[in-house]
Amino acid sequence: MSATLKPGAISLFESVIMGIAGSAPGFSIATTAAVLLATAGSVSINALLVFAVPMLGIAVAYKGLNKRLPRAGAAYDWTTESFGKFLGFLSGWALLIATLVFIVSGSLTVGGNLMNIVDPAASGNLLATTGLGAFSYLVIGLVLIAGISLTSKVQVVMTSIELIILSVVAIAAYVHAFHVGAVQVPSFSWLKFGYTPASFAATALVVVFFYWGWDVTCNLSEETSDRPPNAAGNGGFYSVFITIGLFVSFLLAAQVLFSMKDAQGFNVNIVYNIALQAGLGTTGAKIASFAVVLSGIATLETSMLQFSRTLFSMGRDRAMPTYMGVVDARTRTPVRTMVLLIVLGLAMIFASSFLPSVSTIITDSVSAVAVQVCYYYGLAGLVCAWVYRGAYKDSAKGWVLYALYPFLSASVLIILGIYAITTFDTLTKIVGIGGLFVGVVFFRPKGWGSSVVAVPAE
Repeated sequence: MSATLKPGAISLFESVIMGIAGSAPGFSIATTAAVLLATAGSVSINALLVFAVPMLGIAVAYKGLNKRLPRAGAAYDWTTESFGKFLGFLSGWALLIATLVFIVSGSLTVGGNLMNIVDPAASGNLLATTGLGAFSYLVIGLVLIAGISLTSKVQVVMTSIELIILSVVAIAAYVHAFHVGAVQVPSFSWLKFGYTPASFAATALVVVFFYWGWDVTCNLSEETSDRPPNAAGNGGFYSVFITIGLFVSFLLAAQVLFSMKDAQGFNVNIVYNIALQAGLGTTGAKIASFAVVLSGIATLETSMLQFSRTLFSMGRDRAMPTYMGVVDARTRTPVRTMVLLIVLGLAMIFASSFLPSVSTIITDSVSAVAVQVCYYYGLAGLVCAWVYRGAYKDSAKGWVLYALYPFLSASVLIILGIYAITTFDTLTKIVGIGGLFVGVVFFRPKGWGSSVVAVPAE
């Protein structure tokens, strides 16, 4: 056993693929498009574009911080170094909790789309969906334990196939709408800022959930090649632009092919129904569902990578039990953190089978995860602003890019997260807020190591 991950195992191209897989275009569309349409209505496309602005600001922050301190803990390490152990610990803890909650909705979406392929009539069966999702989750965990090199190769294949299928479905949707006619004619009003006070914060959280996940590239920075420099930071940044294009394309397709009421009802299979409506037939729709399965597997994989690397880094610093801060000598991966995650994930997936429906689980988990993400993304943005606060001495452009922009982006996310809490129902508050505060119980101010490398301020 050692405390060193496998260096140089991931290239820039693979890092970009990891970032795309983390945001999971197919999965996010299948899981969250109906939720977004129900929340924002006809201005859903506006929401994707407007809230992409602070998300890009956080991507810039990750890029800047990773250039200074490439660490497996990413936001946890950066926050600890600049703002102290307590906030750093809670940043890492927020990611761990967000991942655990996401595993449930992610596994159920994979299971639901597998049911679409095997037996579309049974796709709403919670027990069958849970069983298939749990099996998929276990297989993913075993692949991750085998090592990052195999994981990366599998990820490239899955995500490439996913992107090809999604592109074909989107093109088919627009061709169908052009030749047959759109159910809803595209309108400039879809790009307007037409939110109600009640829907604004909820919409923001849904969009945060849409984009979340690209930051896995920085959690893999210790395993990413340094040629070109800062490949991990750039990989995440580039991937955000690709996912923005795919998200907008499919939201637009959903709005032109279906009435708003119908589109809002496709809680786990909107990609399947878009393919069906676009004239690709049952076979084409099942292939589209296969793309969602691949996307779900890919994003579960990247989420598990984030969890394992963050927990490993926290264990290495002795912020968590040191048992977690070592890697397997043969695979050069933190196997112990993966085993723990597999056990916890399977337990939570099993517990979800007692909840009313797949739709309820997904809707509640979106908000619960998003508020955790707002917290740790927001902290990372503030850290970047702090680290680059003196950049104006060398370049006004550098100061605006790495200090002002991340600061404004972080402020937006934190304020939205705090406001959204006031709109949560009881279950979402327990999961989203209670999960974060439980971290206070596990915080150990004494006994930490000093393996965090200093981040020089400007």
